[in-house]
Amino acid sequence: MGKGKKGKDSRDRTGKTKAAPLTLGTKVPEMHAASPLSDPKVKKKKRNKFYLRELGRLHVELVKMQEWIRHGGKKLLVIFEGRDAAGKGGVIKRITQPLNPRVCRVVALGTPTERQKTQWYFQRYVAELPAAGEMTLLDRSWYNRAGVERVMGFCTDAEYLEFLRSCPEFERTLMRSGIKIVKYWFSVSDQEQERRFKSRIDDPTKRWKLSPMDLESRDRWQDYSRAKDDMLVHTDIEQARWYVVNSDNKKRAHLNCIAHLLSLLPYKDVTPKKMKLPKRKPELREGYARPPLDTQNFVPEIY
Repeated sequence: MGKGKKGKDSRDRTGKTKAAPLTLGTKVPEMHAASPLSDPKVKKKKRNKFYLRELGRLHVELVKMQEWIRHGGKKLLVIFEGRDAAGKGGVIKRITQPLNPRVCRVVALGTPTERQKTQWYFQRYVAELPAAGEMTLLDRSWYNRAGVERVMGFCTDAEYLEFLRSCPEFERTLMRSGIKIVKYWFSVSDQEQERRFKSRIDDPTKRWKLSPMDLESRDRWQDYSRAKDDMLVHTDIEQARWYVVNSDNKKRAHLNCIAHLLSLLPYKDVTPKKMKLPKRKPELREGYARPPLDTQNFVPEIY
């Protein structure tokens, strides 16, 4: 037998671990070797460097995906669900960071008004669906009915059962209309959730994230687990599958979720070509005199 070619090492000449090249629209990209983010022996500085490098690479791909959606008139809806403090918001921030807010919108609806409570359950979400050339990220969605509303008794048994029956058909209708739906469930352990709750209490900039409802959910862990399991059984349809993200490690969850989202779409690179900045024409500055600075109100430069 002839000698086969040796597989490429996952480390370059400097010994740094390299990520697998991103495969678009075929399968989830995999690391050739264990990610530094999952190796406790790797120093924090090196883990952060790897994370930022990979996030930057994925951001470039997200911009390509955005332009493909915009130029092709595509419609993308991404649903983020999970327990409190599971890391949904962090992933959404990393996705939107390099994107145009006119193309990529984040929707996080609050408690329904008294009028909305009398409407068809899905009605207030319909207005938030993406139009051609847009992508919408739902930070919680109509699945509130199968989760918090079910566990906390905010809906009747009849309303809950009707949701399980009508939700799959509602999503199939959206898919037939041309909306691509991707659904993520962020899975966090009870120990990690507890740690994040305590972190939010200690950090004045994060206390707003905690509500009495969040604290009460701590005592209903198994109830939420059962509700989640039932929800996945009834709504994991072929046209709009559920994907579970292990989010105990936030940075791994960020990269894994973004890479997976990119792998689901057969986007092409239609970003604008690099432009050359011409010299400014002298005549554009002629005939203009700036008003005296003391006639304008400037922000104090205290830093």
